[in-house]
Amino acid sequence: MGADIAVAHATTPFISVYPWSAGFGTKYTNPATLPAGTGFSVAFSPSGTDIAVAHGTTPFISAYPWSAGFGTKYTNPATLPAGTGSVVAFSPSGTDIAVAHGITPFISAYPWSAGFGTKYTNPATLPAGTGYSVAFSPSGTDIAVGHGTTPFISAYPWSAGFGTKYTNPATLPVGTGNSVAFFSSGTDIAVAHASTPRISAYPWSAGFGTKYTNPATLPAGTGYSVAFSPSGTDIAVAHVTTPYISAYPWSAGFGTKYTNPATLPAGTGNSVAFSSSGTDIAVAHATTPFISAYPWSAGFGTKYTNPATLPAGTGWGVAFSPSPPSVVRHELLMGIG
Repeated sequence: MGADIAVAHATTPFISVYPWSAGFGTKYTNPATLPAGTGFSVAFSPSGTDIAVAHGTTPFISAYPWSAGFGTKYTNPATLPAGTGSVVAFSPSGTDIAVAHGITPFISAYPWSAGFGTKYTNPATLPAGTGYSVAFSPSGTDIAVGHGTTPFISAYPWSAGFGTKYTNPATLPVGTGNSVAFFSSGTDIAVAHASTPRISAYPWSAGFGTKYTNPATLPAGTGYSVAFSPSGTDIAVAHVTTPYISAYPWSAGFGTKYTNPATLPAGTGNSVAFSSSGTDIAVAHATTPFISAYPWSAGFGTKYTNPATLPAGTGWGVAFSPSPPSVVRHELLMGIG
Protein backbone atom coordinates (compact mmCIF):
# COMPACT_ATOMS: atom_id res chain seq x y z
CA MET A 1 0.00 0.00 0.00
CA GLY A 2 1.37 3.41 -0.94
CA ALA A 3 0.95 6.71 0.87
CA ASP A 4 -2.18 8.82 0.41
CA ILE A 5 -3.35 12.30 1.38
CA ALA A 6 -6.92 13.15 2.41
CA VAL A 7 -8.71 16.50 2.62
CA ALA A 8 -11.97 17.09 4.50
CA HIS A 9 -13.84 20.01 2.94
CA ALA A 10 -16.96 22.14 2.84
CA THR A 11 -18.84 21.03 -0.28
CA THR A 12 -19.98 17.62 -1.48
CA PRO A 13 -18.42 15.01 -1.59
CA PHE A 14 -16.98 16.47 1.67
CA ILE A 15 -13.88 14.23 1.46
CA SER A 16 -11.25 13.97 -1.27
CA VAL A 17 -8.34 11.54 -1.22
CA TYR A 18 -5.34 11.29 -3.54
CA PRO A 19 -2.36 8.99 -3.92
CA TRP A 20 0.74 10.77 -2.64
CA SER A 21 4.26 10.40 -3.97
CA ALA A 22 6.02 13.76 -3.63
CA GLY A 23 2.87 15.24 -5.16
CA PHE A 24 -0.81 14.56 -5.79
CA GLY A 25 -1.93 11.65 -7.92
CA THR A 26 -5.33 11.19 -9.54
CA LYS A 27 -8.18 11.60 -7.05
CA TYR A 28 -9.72 8.37 -5.80
CA THR A 29 -13.38 7.67 -6.50
CA ASN A 30 -15.72 9.17 -3.87
CA PRO A 31 -17.18 6.83 -1.25
CA ALA A 32 -20.50 5.27 -2.26
CA THR A 33 -22.05 6.69 0.93
CA LEU A 34 -20.78 10.23 1.45
CA PRO A 35 -20.21 11.92 4.78
CA ALA A 36 -23.35 13.85 5.74
CA GLY A 37 -22.36 17.50 5.58
CA THR A 38 -19.17 19.54 5.69
CA GLY A 39 -16.10 17.46 6.42
CA PHE A 40 -14.17 19.11 9.24
CA SER A 41 -11.52 16.50 9.99
CA VAL A 42 -10.09 13.32 8.54
CA ALA A 43 -7.84 10.63 10.02
CA PHE A 44 -6.33 7.37 8.84
CA SER A 45 -5.98 4.50 11.29
CA PRO A 46 -2.36 3.72 12.26
CA SER A 47 -2.39 0.65 10.00
CA GLY A 48 -3.74 2.74 7.12
CA THR A 49 -6.60 0.27 6.60
CA ASP A 50 -9.40 2.58 7.76
CA ILE A 51 -10.31 6.24 7.29
CA ALA A 52 -12.70 8.35 9.35
CA VAL A 53 -14.31 11.75 8.71
CA ALA A 54 -15.83 14.07 11.33
CA HIS A 55 -18.58 16.16 9.75
CA GLY A 56 -21.35 18.68 10.24
CA THR A 57 -24.57 16.65 9.99
CA THR A 58 -25.77 13.54 11.81
CA PRO A 59 -24.31 10.92 12.30
CA PHE A 60 -21.40 13.41 12.70
CA ILE A 61 -18.80 10.67 12.07
CA SER A 62 -18.38 8.37 9.07
CA ALA A 63 -15.75 5.66 8.74
CA TYR A 64 -14.72 3.36 5.89
CA PRO A 65 -12.30 0.56 5.15
CA TRP A 66 -9.37 1.95 3.15
CA SER A 67 -7.27 0.14 0.56
CA ALA A 68 -6.24 2.60 -2.12
CA GLY A 69 -9.89 3.62 -2.13
CA PHE A 70 -13.03 3.63 0.00
CA GLY A 71 -14.76 0.44 1.00
CA THR A 72 -18.37 0.17 2.16
CA LYS A 73 -19.12 2.60 4.99
CA TYR A 74 -19.03 1.07 8.45
CA THR A 75 -22.24 1.02 10.48
CA ASN A 76 -22.71 4.20 12.51
CA PRO A 77 -21.93 3.99 16.22
CA ALA A 78 -24.95 2.96 18.30
CA THR A 79 -24.51 6.11 20.38
CA LEU A 80 -23.70 9.01 18.08
CA PRO A 81 -21.52 11.99 18.91
CA ALA A 82 -23.74 14.82 20.16
CA GLY A 83 -23.49 17.59 17.58
CA THR A 84 -21.09 18.65 14.87
CA GLY A 85 -18.05 16.41 14.63
CA SER A 86 -15.05 18.73 14.82
CA VAL A 87 -12.06 16.39 14.92
CA VAL A 88 -11.53 12.64 14.84
CA ALA A 89 -8.48 10.70 16.04
CA PHE A 90 -7.47 7.05 16.27
CA SER A 91 -5.39 5.82 19.21
CA PRO A 92 -1.81 4.80 18.31
CA SER A 93 -2.72 1.12 18.67
CA GLY A 94 -5.72 1.60 16.38
CA THR A 95 -7.99 0.00 18.99
CA ASP A 96 -9.89 3.18 19.90
CA ILE A 97 -11.37 6.18 18.09
CA ALA A 98 -12.41 9.54 19.56
CA VAL A 99 -14.50 12.43 18.25
CA ALA A 100 -14.57 15.99 19.60
CA HIS A 101 -17.98 17.54 18.99
CA GLY A 102 -20.34 20.43 19.48
CA ILE A 103 -22.76 19.42 22.26
CA THR A 104 -22.21 17.95 25.73
CA PRO A 105 -20.39 15.69 26.58
CA PHE A 106 -18.16 17.35 23.91
CA ILE A 107 -16.03 14.21 23.49
CA SER A 108 -17.09 10.69 22.55
CA ALA A 109 -14.79 7.68 22.33
CA TYR A 110 -15.33 4.12 21.16
CA PRO A 111 -13.44 0.84 20.88
CA TRP A 112 -12.41 0.31 17.26
CA SER A 113 -12.05 -3.01 15.46
CA ALA A 114 -13.03 -2.55 11.82
CA GLY A 115 -16.04 -0.69 13.18
CA PHE A 116 -17.37 1.11 16.24
CA GLY A 117 -17.81 -0.67 19.54
CA THR A 118 -19.97 0.43 22.47
CA LYS A 119 -19.26 4.04 23.46
CA TYR A 120 -16.98 4.46 26.45
CA THR A 121 -18.37 6.13 29.56
CA ASN A 122 -17.99 9.92 29.45
CA PRO A 123 -15.17 11.42 31.49
CA ALA A 124 -16.23 12.27 35.06
CA THR A 125 -15.11 15.86 34.46
CA LEU A 126 -16.24 16.90 30.99
CA PRO A 127 -14.42 19.32 28.74
CA ALA A 128 -15.79 22.82 29.37
CA GLY A 129 -17.58 23.73 26.16
CA THR A 130 -17.59 22.69 22.52
CA GLY A 131 -14.91 20.13 21.69
CA TYR A 132 -12.75 21.43 18.85
CA SER A 133 -9.87 18.98 18.90
CA VAL A 134 -8.73 15.65 20.30
CA ALA A 135 -5.40 13.81 20.32
CA PHE A 136 -3.99 10.66 21.88
CA SER A 137 -0.44 10.66 23.21
CA PRO A 138 2.03 8.52 21.21
CA SER A 139 2.02 5.87 23.95
CA GLY A 140 -1.78 5.82 23.93
CA THR A 141 -1.86 6.35 27.70
CA ASP A 142 -3.28 9.90 27.60
CA ILE A 143 -5.93 11.82 25.66
CA ALA A 144 -6.31 15.59 25.35
CA VAL A 145 -9.28 17.68 24.22
CA GLY A 146 -9.15 21.30 23.04
CA HIS A 147 -12.41 23.11 23.76
CA GLY A 148 -14.32 26.36 23.72
CA THR A 149 -14.45 27.45 27.36
CA THR A 150 -11.73 28.01 29.97
CA PRO A 151 -9.45 26.14 30.71
CA PHE A 152 -9.54 25.54 26.91
CA ILE A 153 -7.64 22.23 27.24
CA SER A 154 -8.54 19.11 29.23
CA ALA A 155 -6.40 15.99 29.44
CA TYR A 156 -7.03 12.56 30.92
CA PRO A 157 -5.23 9.26 31.44
CA TRP A 158 -6.45 6.76 28.86
CA SER A 159 -6.78 3.01 29.28
CA ALA A 160 -9.74 1.80 27.25
CA GLY A 161 -11.61 4.70 28.83
CA PHE A 162 -11.11 8.06 30.54
CA GLY A 163 -9.29 8.35 33.84
CA THR A 164 -9.43 11.25 36.29
CA LYS A 165 -8.80 14.58 34.58
CA TYR A 166 -5.28 15.93 34.98
CA THR A 167 -4.76 19.26 36.73
CA ASN A 168 -5.06 22.22 34.36
CA PRO A 169 -1.83 23.85 33.21
CA ALA A 170 -0.68 26.66 35.54
CA THR A 171 -0.63 29.02 32.55
CA LEU A 172 -3.73 28.36 30.46
CA PRO A 173 -4.00 28.69 26.68
CA VAL A 174 -5.47 32.09 25.80
CA GLY A 175 -8.84 31.51 24.16
CA THR A 176 -10.57 28.58 22.48
CA GLY A 177 -8.37 25.50 22.17
CA ASN A 178 -8.75 24.80 18.46
CA SER A 179 -6.12 22.10 18.08
CA VAL A 180 -3.95 19.94 20.29
CA ALA A 181 -0.95 17.77 19.43
CA PHE A 182 1.54 15.65 21.35
CA PHE A 183 5.26 15.63 20.55
CA SER A 184 6.38 12.43 18.81
CA SER A 185 8.01 11.04 21.98
CA GLY A 186 5.09 12.16 24.14
CA THR A 187 7.22 14.53 26.23
CA ASP A 188 5.55 17.76 25.08
CA ILE A 189 2.06 18.96 24.21
CA ALA A 190 1.00 21.98 22.16
CA VAL A 191 -2.31 23.85 21.81
CA ALA A 192 -3.27 26.21 18.97
CA HIS A 193 -5.75 28.75 20.30
CA ALA A 194 -7.77 31.86 19.59
CA SER A 195 -5.87 34.75 21.18
CA THR A 196 -2.27 35.88 21.32
CA PRO A 197 0.23 34.17 21.59
CA ARG A 198 -2.00 31.78 19.54
CA ILE A 199 0.18 28.78 20.37
CA SER A 200 1.07 27.41 23.81
CA ALA A 201 3.31 24.44 24.50
CA TYR A 202 4.15 22.55 27.67
CA PRO A 203 6.34 19.67 28.82
CA TRP A 204 4.19 16.57 29.31
CA SER A 205 4.69 13.79 31.81
CA ALA A 206 1.31 12.48 32.92
CA GLY A 207 0.37 16.13 33.32
CA PHE A 208 1.31 19.62 32.23
CA GLY A 209 4.68 21.12 33.08
CA THR A 210 5.62 24.80 33.08
CA LYS A 211 4.65 26.51 29.82
CA TYR A 212 7.47 26.99 27.33
CA THR A 213 8.43 30.52 26.32
CA ASN A 214 6.37 31.83 23.41
CA PRO A 215 8.02 31.88 19.99
CA ALA A 216 9.85 35.13 19.25
CA THR A 217 7.75 35.53 16.09
CA LEU A 218 4.16 34.63 16.87
CA PRO A 219 1.66 33.14 14.42
CA ALA A 220 -0.21 35.98 12.74
CA GLY A 221 -3.78 35.46 13.90
CA THR A 222 -5.89 32.78 15.60
CA GLY A 223 -4.18 29.40 15.63
CA TYR A 224 -6.44 26.72 14.14
CA SER A 225 -4.13 23.72 13.89
CA VAL A 226 -0.81 22.53 15.26
CA ALA A 227 1.39 19.57 14.31
CA PHE A 228 4.80 18.26 15.32
CA SER A 229 6.95 16.64 12.64
CA PRO A 230 7.40 12.85 13.06
CA SER A 231 11.01 13.35 14.13
CA GLY A 232 9.92 15.93 16.68
CA THR A 233 12.41 18.49 15.40
CA ASP A 234 9.82 20.91 14.00
CA ILE A 235 6.39 22.32 14.85
CA ALA A 236 3.91 24.01 12.51
CA VAL A 237 0.85 26.18 13.17
CA ALA A 238 -1.92 26.90 10.65
CA HIS A 239 -3.60 30.22 11.37
CA VAL A 240 -5.71 33.18 10.35
CA THR A 241 -3.91 36.07 8.62
CA THR A 242 -1.14 35.84 6.07
CA PRO A 243 1.20 33.91 5.80
CA TYR A 244 -1.44 31.41 7.12
CA ILE A 245 1.25 28.91 8.16
CA SER A 246 4.15 29.37 10.59
CA ALA A 247 6.78 26.73 11.35
CA TYR A 248 9.61 26.57 13.86
CA PRO A 249 12.44 24.27 14.88
CA TRP A 250 11.51 22.44 18.09
CA SER A 251 13.84 21.31 20.85
CA ALA A 252 11.97 21.53 24.15
CA GLY A 253 10.93 24.99 22.99
CA PHE A 254 10.52 27.14 19.91
CA GLY A 255 13.46 28.05 17.69
CA THR A 256 13.63 30.88 15.18
CA LYS A 257 10.67 30.84 12.79
CA TYR A 258 11.41 29.32 9.39
CA THR A 259 11.09 31.47 6.30
CA ASN A 260 7.55 31.54 4.91
CA PRO A 261 6.88 29.38 1.86
CA ALA A 262 7.52 31.23 -1.42
CA THR A 263 3.95 30.43 -2.49
CA LEU A 264 1.66 30.90 0.49
CA PRO A 265 -1.51 28.95 1.19
CA ALA A 266 -4.47 30.83 -0.30
CA GLY A 267 -6.49 31.97 2.72
CA THR A 268 -6.89 31.00 6.36
CA GLY A 269 -4.92 27.91 7.32
CA ASN A 270 -7.40 25.53 8.94
CA SER A 271 -5.32 22.37 9.28
CA VAL A 272 -1.69 21.32 8.93
CA ALA A 273 -0.11 17.86 8.73
CA PHE A 274 3.33 16.39 8.12
CA SER A 275 3.72 13.22 6.07
CA SER A 276 4.75 10.20 8.15
CA SER A 277 8.18 10.32 6.53
CA GLY A 278 8.48 13.97 7.60
CA THR A 279 9.55 14.98 4.10
CA ASP A 280 6.34 16.81 3.17
CA ILE A 281 3.90 19.21 4.81
CA ALA A 282 0.34 20.10 3.76
CA VAL A 283 -2.07 22.89 4.70
CA ALA A 284 -5.85 22.80 4.21
CA HIS A 285 -7.13 26.34 3.73
CA ALA A 286 -10.06 28.60 3.01
CA THR A 287 -9.56 29.67 -0.61
CA THR A 288 -9.03 27.71 -3.82
CA PRO A 289 -7.11 25.42 -4.37
CA PHE A 290 -8.11 24.61 -0.74
CA ILE A 291 -5.00 22.46 -0.22
CA SER A 292 -1.31 23.38 -0.53
CA ALA A 293 1.59 20.98 -0.04
CA TYR A 294 5.35 21.46 0.06
CA PRO A 295 8.51 19.43 0.42
CA TRP A 296 9.86 19.78 3.96
CA SER A 297 13.48 19.73 5.04
CA ALA A 298 13.96 22.11 7.97
CA GLY A 299 11.91 24.57 5.94
CA PHE A 300 9.47 24.82 3.06
CA GLY A 301 10.46 23.75 -0.45
CA THR A 302 8.76 24.76 -3.69
CA LYS A 303 5.00 24.20 -3.55
CA TYR A 304 3.80 21.03 -5.25
CA THR A 305 1.47 21.33 -8.23
CA ASN A 306 -2.18 21.48 -7.20
CA PRO A 307 -4.22 18.30 -7.58
CA ALA A 308 -5.89 18.01 -10.99
CA THR A 309 -9.27 17.62 -9.24
CA LEU A 310 -9.41 20.11 -6.39
CA PRO A 311 -11.26 19.60 -3.11
CA ALA A 312 -14.76 21.09 -3.42
CA GLY A 313 -14.83 24.04 -1.03
CA THR A 314 -12.91 25.21 2.01
CA GLY A 315 -10.34 22.71 3.20
CA TRP A 316 -10.94 22.08 6.90
CA GLY A 317 -8.84 19.01 7.59
CA VAL A 318 -5.85 17.24 6.07
CA ALA A 319 -4.12 13.94 6.88
CA PHE A 320 -1.45 11.75 5.31
CA SER A 321 -1.81 7.99 5.53
CA PRO A 322 0.97 5.99 7.16
CA SER A 323 3.73 5.29 4.66
CA PRO A 324 4.30 1.68 3.63
CA PRO A 325 6.80 -0.18 5.85
CA SER A 326 9.43 -0.13 3.12
CA VAL A 327 9.37 3.66 3.20
CA VAL A 328 8.79 4.51 6.85
CA ARG A 329 6.72 3.30 9.66
CA HIS A 330 -3.44 15.48 12.08
CA GLU A 331 -8.35 21.30 13.34
CA LEU A 332 -9.61 22.71 12.33
CA LEU A 333 -12.63 24.27 12.91
CA MET A 334 -13.71 27.75 13.77
CA GLY A 335 -16.80 28.84 15.64
CA ILE A 336 -18.95 25.74 15.27
CA GLY A 337 -21.08 24.55 18.17
